[in-house]
Amino acid sequence: MHYLNRTALRALIAFQKQTHGQDLIEYALMAGFVAVAAGAIMPGVSKSISTIFSKVASVMTNAATQGS
Repeated sequence: MHYLNRTALRALIAFQKQTHGQDLIEYALMAGFVAVAAGAIMPGVSKSISTIFSKVASVMTNAATQGS
């Protein structure tokens, strides 16, 4: 039983150290921030940015409904 607890603890620590997806999320947040800042600075770009975000939201919604 003691071996099982050590193994579970090691697995939990290994799972906690995994940060592969974290970088992708950080880059996506940074890209979103840059897009919003660009839209605020250049009003002509804001319509294009809005269209892109709408398309991304649509694709993600479709993927979520097909995945379930």
